[in-house]
Amino acid sequence: MKPRTTLQKEIIRLSATLPKLTNAQRTYALRHCFKHYGRRTTKGVITCTECGHAWKSGHSLADTLYGCTCPNCGTALEVTDTRKRVFKDIEYFSIITTCKGYQVIRFFFVRSRQKVGQKAEYSIFEVAQRWIAPDGKSETVARLRGFSLLYYDLWIEDSPMEIRRNNRHRVYDIDSICTYPRQRIIPEIKRNGFDGNLHGMLPYDFFKAILSDSRAETLMKSGNIEHLRYFLTNPQALDRCWHSYKIAMRNKYAITDISLWCDLLYLLEKLGKDLRNPRFICPTDLKEAHDLYMEKWQAVLERERQQRRRELEAERLERERKRLEDMAKEKDEYIRQKAAFLNLVLTDGLIIIKVLQSIDEFYEEGKAMHHCVYTNAYYNNENSLILSARIDGERIETVEVDLRTLKVVQSRGVCNSNTEYHDRIIALVESNAEQIRQRMKAA
Repeated sequence: MKPRTTLQKEIIRLSATLPKLTNAQRTYALRHCFKHYGRRTTKGVITCTECGHAWKSGHSLADTLYGCTCPNCGTALEVTDTRKRVFKDIEYFSIITTCKGYQVIRFFFVRSRQKVGQKAEYSIFEVAQRWIAPDGKSETVARLRGFSLLYYDLWIEDSPMEIRRNNRHRVYDIDSICTYPRQRIIPEIKRNGFDGNLHGMLPYDFFKAILSDSRAETLMKSGNIEHLRYFLTNPQALDRCWHSYKIAMRNKYAITDISLWCDLLYLLEKLGKDLRNPRFICPTDLKEAHDLYMEKWQAVLERERQQRRRELEAERLERERKRLEDMAKEKDEYIRQKAAFLNLVLTDGLIIIKVLQSIDEFYEEGKAMHHCVYTNAYYNNENSLILSARIDGERIETVEVDLRTLKVVQSRGVCNSNTEYHDRIIALVESNAEQIRQRMKAA
């Protein structure tokens, strides 16, 4: 992106002046970024994947346990028994340096291709720079990446080094496999407690924190490195716990497990305890106190769950009561609407067709015939008359008649199929349409 602020413009100008990798830096990166293998065959022949030299060793067990040294190039090798012939790998190499008062962390993308019998091939190019000003303000200069949410290593090698945003994916927070040992540090970082040891923290996070956050500087100078590491990984914990942390330090309380102690504070906060009271935040036995308040909070959650279950059960009972009321109303309404037709019976001597007498009969009809006459509440359709066609008491088809036209809308057998009596049933119903019309007039 185009530099807009004065800081961004200055950093882009200075970035162009940074020196290229020296031979010593390149050699260090290639030697320390990757494992160097001695590929051993079943005949005991070891091939150096660094220079391609092959030889037979008489120390098979020692080579397996401790590795060996190539007699040709002097590279320390890890001996592996495999039929694999090509070894590929990618890693990151970093250089910590300064430029005109800025702390700069440079990241290089390193590829290796080692093929048995050939000299190893390497490529290395710079992909990102993290610039930190003495006041803690920072910018990122980097190359473009191929678009992917899963892979961060799709660098476009020939793209320009430009100002980039380190968005929520934090793609430029690179943890390099090795860092060049000769480092240059700005005076402000040394002043704020840095003694050359990163203590397992990412240099960018560490430098930015002790330059921009006085709390991190305090932790560094007081020697609470483990606490600083935790808070850098969990910045929200630092914001939530800092006031209590200061009180604990003033009371000379030794926090033996910072993660557990922060969890204790969260529990105390949920329980409404005073987070500035040493009685709560400086327990004699941290684990015992944590477990005690955890059980108390679990009891609160359990009471809430039980209350919620009672509320849900009350809601369920209310819904069931309303459903039963609605069903009773629907039953009465069906009887009222279809009272004139309930004693209607049509027959041709073999087939007997009669109106379903109640909603319960709709249920039995739908269950026996495996269709939706009940589930889709056909009994609520005031313009339809539903009849059941039977032979010797056995259900054959279910018939729907439109009371406006006195025509059969549909006649369905088991699973909505048509039976051999389908046309005969429809003809029987429609031939008796006058009976239905007379009953409608009488109603």
